[in-house]
Amino acid sequence: MRYIKGIGVILFLLFIVIVAVQNYAPMSTTVRFRLNLLFWSHETPDMNLYLVTIIAFLLGVFFTGVYGIGERFRLKREIKNLTRELREKEKELNSLRNLPVTSEDVKSLEAVEGQ
Repeated sequence: MRYIKGIGVILFLLFIVIVAVQNYAPMSTTVRFRLNLLFWSHETPDMNLYLVTIIAFLLGVFFTGVYGIGERFRLKREIKNLTRELREKEKELNSLRNLPVTSEDVKSLEAVEGQ
């Protein structure tokens, strides 16, 4: 299995290199972004499309990581609450198991069996 994973990583990296080499000319073109609002205007310096692609990818990784961290904390809190609830339910169950059997319980059981 380890070899299959290694081969998969090598093939993926080879694919990335092939795509990068074949798209070198189109990705080397420069772009400039403009933002014109009523009260403010901004224009970026010339950037290669490679740079824009890498920045977009890294921003996606960052925001996904932040979301994942938040989700992890939420799930930890939920596990903690469910564990506490389970302990309470087990304690309640043990207290119900330890209730003494009274003579009324025995009489009602005999009445049910006698029918």
